[in-house]
Amino acid sequence: MPAAPTGAKLIAQALHDLKVEVIFGIVGIPVVEIAEEAINLGIRFIGFRNEQAASYAATAYGYITGRPGVCLVVGGPGVLHAMAGIGNSSVNAFPLLLLAGSSETHLVAKGAFQELDAISLLTPHTKLAVRPPTLDSIPQVIENAYRVSWYGRPGTGFVDLPADLIQASLGTSEQLTPARLVEEPPRQGGPIEKIRTIAGLFKRAKAPLIVIGKGAAFAQADDVIRDLIESTGIPFLPTPMGKGVVPDSHPLNAASARSAALAGADVVLILGARLNWILHFGEPPKWNPAAQLIQVDISPEEIGRNGGSASLGLIGDIKTVTRQLHAELVHWKWDPSSSATFSQRLSASKAKNESTAAQAAISTASPMTYARAFAAIKSTLHRLSPPSENGIVYVSEGANTMDISRAIFPVNSGRHRLDAGTHATMGVGLGYAIAAHAAYNPPLNPKTANTTPPPPPPPPPSRHKKIVALEGDSAFGFSGLEVETLSRARMDVLIFVINNSGVYHGDATDAADWTARQRAPPGSANALRSTSLGYEVRYELLADMCGGKGFFVRTPDELERATEEGFHADVPVVVNVVVEKGKGGKLEFAWQGSSSSSSNKTKSDDKSSRL
Repeated sequence: MPAAPTGAKLIAQALHDLKVEVIFGIVGIPVVEIAEEAINLGIRFIGFRNEQAASYAATAYGYITGRPGVCLVVGGPGVLHAMAGIGNSSVNAFPLLLLAGSSETHLVAKGAFQELDAISLLTPHTKLAVRPPTLDSIPQVIENAYRVSWYGRPGTGFVDLPADLIQASLGTSEQLTPARLVEEPPRQGGPIEKIRTIAGLFKRAKAPLIVIGKGAAFAQADDVIRDLIESTGIPFLPTPMGKGVVPDSHPLNAASARSAALAGADVVLILGARLNWILHFGEPPKWNPAAQLIQVDISPEEIGRNGGSASLGLIGDIKTVTRQLHAELVHWKWDPSSSATFSQRLSASKAKNESTAAQAAISTASPMTYARAFAAIKSTLHRLSPPSENGIVYVSEGANTMDISRAIFPVNSGRHRLDAGTHATMGVGLGYAIAAHAAYNPPLNPKTANTTPPPPPPPPPSRHKKIVALEGDSAFGFSGLEVETLSRARMDVLIFVINNSGVYHGDATDAADWTARQRAPPGSANALRSTSLGYEVRYELLADMCGGKGFFVRTPDELERATEEGFHADVPVVVNVVVEKGKGGKLEFAWQGSSSSSSNKTKSDDKSSRL
């Protein structure tokens, strides 16, 4: 007679019944039993070095796959560390199922091991925070938390799992209802009369524009949005994580004329993008004050926010609403000559900004500029994996690194570029890279690993996607030890650490200058400042010690060689790229180019064209 299933077995079985393929997390008492049971069922467990990175990975996995990512942590401090992922899930609307252990129920309020009232703590920050009351309720509780995290505006479902529940066994007389597979959320369209009203606005528009946000990417609405744009000829502007829904190479892409597009458009369809700081709140002076902004969002709270119009907003699924609009506009195409000024300004702005970028890419300065370093990486990657093959997924974080690289590396599909997101969160990079590799390059089923030959070398880029992480040196420091996770999990991620020896910029001209500043007395004008990091730290050695490969480069030729070798490697690679220090530069995050005063307007407009 088989042994009665434990709580750990029931939890793992519920995840298996929900078709969960990957769990991200860190084990400890008592959740290690859950992880082991999950592995026995063929679920991949990726063990991290920090719960923060694991929780970030789970949120990114949810975004990429369109189904909740799962994170497993211990109670107490594990929950506290994983709160970073809860915040990331909430602010970016990424679906996350967080499972955490907790102390035994009979020891509550006695100061038990890692005791924390996680339900009270997390209820305000999650869509659902719940503890199964009995063993036989585990499947339904986990199923419900999974569904709630996904349906509506995605967020976090949290399940608290006490040690005595995990370790208890189900009685033979107890009836168990398994978790049911959660189907995709119902897709809601817009009222047909409002759809027709909006179609009429576009037919009368002189300067129409479509803004594509990461909500459109999450909705996997690539095909329907491309069809709408191709059919109507309306220019489009992707947000940083909306890139690729329509290929960056498309002639109607207005990204390199961003400021001109926002300032000139008179009717704007906003698909899955919030009117927050990334889009300058939809308000003048960045936006045309007379523009009619049409928001399409799954979240009613976003409609009419800031510069939006509640009367024009549509609450619904982006795929469904886009199809409805396309049906009303199928026989109409925008005539650019109806507003020659708008078209001319877009063309002129594109030409100017693309010329400026091209000049920056051939700089001969030493150390390399950011633009020159990225040009060397780009040319090599494109030779090895042409963008048309769609074989590279980019992850980017770090103020300068993320801002400058955004316009340099094109993508042709949605969910192929991940960055710091709505909270501009530094530290997500390696977790996101691990999630992307797990989502796009799943391994053989572990249940058959012992009965099959060793896996062959990675297939060509058309099938095996190369994950490329572009990391500022400051951002890399948040989760750098996850290089060991990459190596242990056999993930051939290519990491570039863009090393300027500082946060935003370094403050020394050479090693001797840095050492003198380090030794200067506190309070001295020549001491190291708050933005300083170690001078040209050898980050690549981290890969060497963890079973990967490391390269330290100073010149474009060295960088191109390292990029090619790193691309072909079957282990994680860290390329440590020394760039200009930027000493004395202004501390600024270009997404926030100020528009509050005329003195800053020109400078911020020039920077915003890169977004």
